[in-house]
Amino acid sequence: MVDYHAANNQSSAGGVQTYMEQENDWDRDLLLDPAWEKQQRKTFTAWCNSHLRKAGTQIENIEEDFRDGLKLMLLLEVISGERLPKPERGKMRVHKINNVNKALDFIASKGVKLVSIGAEEIVDGNAKMTLGMIWTIILRFAIQDISVEETSAKEGLLLWCQRKTAPYKNVNVQNFHISWKDGLAFNALIHRHRPDLIDYDSLRKDDPVTNLNNAFEVAEKHLDIPKMLDAEDIVNTARPDEKAIMTYVSSFYHAFSGAQKAETAANRICKVLAVNQENEQMMEDYEKLASELLEWIRRTIPWLENRTQEKTVQDMQAKQEDFRDYRCVHKPPKVQEKCQLEISFNTLQTKLRLSNRPAFMPSEGRMVSDINGAWHTLEGAEKGYEEWILSEIRRLERLEHLAEKFHQKAAIHESWTDGKEAMLTQKDYETSTLSEVKALLRKHEAFESDLAAHQDRVEQIAAIAQELNELDYYDSASVNARCQKICDQWDVLGALTQSRKESLERTEKQLESIDELYLEYAKRAAPFNNWMEGAMEDLQDMFIVHNIEEIQGLITAHEQFKSTLAEANKEREAIQAIQAEVQKIAQSNGIKLSGANPYTTITPESIDNKWEKAMDMVPLRDNALQDELNKQNSNDTLRAKFATQANTVGAYIQAKMEEIGRISIEMNGTLEDQLTNLREYQKTIMSYMPEINTLEGYHQLIQEALIFDNQYTSYTMEHLRVGWEQLLTTIARTINEVENQILTRDAKGISQEQLQEYRASFNHFDKDHSGALMAEEFKACLISLGYDVENDKQKRSGQMVSDDFRALLISTGNSLGDSEFSRIMGIVDPNGSGAVTFQAFIDFMSRETTDTDTADQVIASFKILAADKNFITADELRRELPPDQAEYCIARMAPYTGPDAIPGALDYMSFSTALYGESDL
Repeated sequence: MVDYHAANNQSSAGGVQTYMEQENDWDRDLLLDPAWEKQQRKTFTAWCNSHLRKAGTQIENIEEDFRDGLKLMLLLEVISGERLPKPERGKMRVHKINNVNKALDFIASKGVKLVSIGAEEIVDGNAKMTLGMIWTIILRFAIQDISVEETSAKEGLLLWCQRKTAPYKNVNVQNFHISWKDGLAFNALIHRHRPDLIDYDSLRKDDPVTNLNNAFEVAEKHLDIPKMLDAEDIVNTARPDEKAIMTYVSSFYHAFSGAQKAETAANRICKVLAVNQENEQMMEDYEKLASELLEWIRRTIPWLENRTQEKTVQDMQAKQEDFRDYRCVHKPPKVQEKCQLEISFNTLQTKLRLSNRPAFMPSEGRMVSDINGAWHTLEGAEKGYEEWILSEIRRLERLEHLAEKFHQKAAIHESWTDGKEAMLTQKDYETSTLSEVKALLRKHEAFESDLAAHQDRVEQIAAIAQELNELDYYDSASVNARCQKICDQWDVLGALTQSRKESLERTEKQLESIDELYLEYAKRAAPFNNWMEGAMEDLQDMFIVHNIEEIQGLITAHEQFKSTLAEANKEREAIQAIQAEVQKIAQSNGIKLSGANPYTTITPESIDNKWEKAMDMVPLRDNALQDELNKQNSNDTLRAKFATQANTVGAYIQAKMEEIGRISIEMNGTLEDQLTNLREYQKTIMSYMPEINTLEGYHQLIQEALIFDNQYTSYTMEHLRVGWEQLLTTIARTINEVENQILTRDAKGISQEQLQEYRASFNHFDKDHSGALMAEEFKACLISLGYDVENDKQKRSGQMVSDDFRALLISTGNSLGDSEFSRIMGIVDPNGSGAVTFQAFIDFMSRETTDTDTADQVIASFKILAADKNFITADELRRELPPDQAEYCIARMAPYTGPDAIPGALDYMSFSTALYGESDL
């Protein structure tokens, strides 16, 4: 037998139907089984008639009716939809052979390898060859196009059957023979697609004939699938013929293929709508969180900008405690919310890009930049508020010190002036003797000396009052009133003193003698008494210092004062010796003294008493100065502790900031490894938090001790807080970048090697390691990856070019056209910042190398659900889609207004384009 088709098939479509090569090897031994041959005859005949009846004919005997080739050619025209060469109508053998050859040539032209099947055998009515030819036709036109998840035809058909019958009890499809004997698999296929035709629960596994007849009759009556086998043919055979079963099952597949398309279309729409619903929820969450954060900032800033002054240090320290509570309790959660807001925004934008949606634009005033701006304003207000609190505490301390000093000096002065007006206005000199008058004059001169000595105190009181006014002391009115009263009284005393002096001088000529000793005592006792009063005042003087140098200065001055006490004591003894000499003369001469020294009111007892009080005050002053020195030493130790910790923390933060910068550039390994390492690195950073808390504790102690400067470090707590927050935010952003890269890789199907190559190219051109490429650097990076443009049109080579070709592109200046490069920059840098981040670079490269759902694909899916109409109805959406997504579409689709519109028609085309930002929804 001549196989004239073998040579022809060598030049045919090669690998188009590789899966058919084993099927085309016709197993002649199997045809020796009469039961199988009977099943094939019956099945193949019914299959052929199911197509021939469309042309108004049929066959009765499969090996006889195809012998002249006429019905064979007609069958091929019906199932292929193509026209074959005109058949020859002669009755001779040669005419029949030519017709059969035309049919066989057509089969071979479809890429089918015909093995050992010749026209002569078909014309001679060879049953085995005829059945083999019909099986080949069935494989090519009924089974070849069946594919499920890229499997071969037979495997695809089997997988389709397994999936459709999986939910049914007593059905386990593993092959195309034994698995179908009980008839339940046929009934399950029908029930899965048309549950209204089969009462599956009423079927019994032990009644296969009833099951098979039920399935075959329902299929023939309602599904237009002709009955190809009898139930007895299958039940009475130990192993039904596989080819007959496959032929029969393929008819079921094609009958239900339309439902499969609708299911696929519905799945696509559900996927797109699920992505859209998730994105909308993320947008709502972002808007809500941004609004709450901005509202908190809006409420907080006026509180921080409030500069209402308090009257006491305690009140301002209460404000300082409130501010510390704000920094440690209320603000940290808001820092976390701000960081999470940025991460959510970046993740949302990545998801939108991956799903081919337009970028998310928050409502006005809620952009990340707006939040950062508001946050910057908040931090500026914090800094100003803290500085104001500290300056107010200093001012109030100064005011309280000055006010106490004013009242102390005023009390001393008022005590001194008490009774002076009465003394200056008395007329005792009018009835006094000459000696008494001279004594009064000398007494007055001593008073004038005392008065002059008190002039400095009055000036000091006025100066302190003036300073209190300049510092806006809250009780300035009472201070001014008391100061004015003292000044007015001082003027009166001056006038009275001058008036009494003039009166005494008029009577001086009448006074001759005066006790020189009394006079000398008075002259020396008055300044000494004034010195003692000044010394006592100084020993009781309040002091306030801020460092060791200031207190050491006070201690030095005090030591100098103590060094003068010996000389002062000599003066005191000399003054007391004068009084003793008076007593000695009086006693030795029998003189009876009239009373006190007429020239002074200062008695030896008062001098001794004041001296003893002054000497008692010296050790008290020593102790006070030593306590303050100890306090300043303690403060200095606290400064050193804070500085040591601050310098350590500052160096740590700076080192980690530099380290995370290097890590973000030099990361290698898989993205999952990078993410794991970054999260471990983040845990390592967070483990440093106790050091920050220790530093906060030192800072609190420093503030409570009212320490305002620190010469041991240049760091402030504010700087370190900001640095720590920036370090945590940088790590979170780096982790989010890797997560988005994983999301991009998984969504776009980018391999790890591609990502590594993109990262290597990006790092190569990122010369300053800033994590972003300038426009020229990005342009050079694209050229190195094989991009070129002719006449402003982008061409992609389909794969990465070699290193030599990259070098050639760069060396020869071959670059992107200006307009094309501007278009690309508009994609990767929509804000026009002039820099391209690695995430934007990855998004662009993944968009160029992968496919995503498009608006056209969604429109095509809706068109399938709508049965090729230009509109769809609510009932159709509810039938094909899950309830929540069906209602989502109905709520957003506009009414269809085309010429073929019907009541309730919905426009799915504009809805689909709106999903991808091509029009307003």
